[in-house]
Amino acid sequence: MQVRWIAGESAFANAYLYGSVLVDAGVMPMAVAPYKEQIETIVLSHCHFDHIARVKEIAHMCKAKVAIHANDAAGLVEDARSLSMHFGARSPGILPDIKLADGDTVGDLLVIHTPGHTPGSICLWSEADHVLISGDTVFADGYFGRYDFPGGSRTELARSLDRLSVLDVEGLYAGHGDPTDEGGSRCIAAAQGLMKSGYG
Repeated sequence: MQVRWIAGESAFANAYLYGSVLVDAGVMPMAVAPYKEQIETIVLSHCHFDHIARVKEIAHMCKAKVAIHANDAAGLVEDARSLSMHFGARSPGILPDIKLADGDTVGDLLVIHTPGHTPGSICLWSEADHVLISGDTVFADGYFGRYDFPGGSRTELARSLDRLSVLDVEGLYAGHGDPTDEGGSRCIAAAQGLMKSGYG
């Protein structure tokens, strides 16, 4: 199945469409509108505002359910957790329809809990297509996400990278920057090596 990249603007995160699942909702609703009949669930990779800013409007437009890991659900209503004040904004102020846990499936995607950037950060994995939608856990340029925000943990992020390193990833679709359609495992290995080197 093809992953459709909906590029984020400015500091806002990329969104991705995979089957009936939209991952992240920082993009403008008009960017999602052409696919609104297709989208049944919006999965948020974590609770930071650049990934959740327009979730209320997009969910209403698509008549879609909103899902987020249970550990990050409070960020949908708590400004301190979402970091919305850094954007001069407020959290969306909604409750999720679905609280996710490690091992859940949404559409054809497996939820992998990858804490470190936030306590409830997740990646979404398609073994059939060798596709990983990675939020801010790991990026296609070989870097890993920040862990210096509230709730972040270098130790947990290192463990999360170790967990992802065993997957056979081709397409790596991260929250920021350009995604890659091939060689995703090499990007993860680079981030893992950078972490072990003491960088950051």
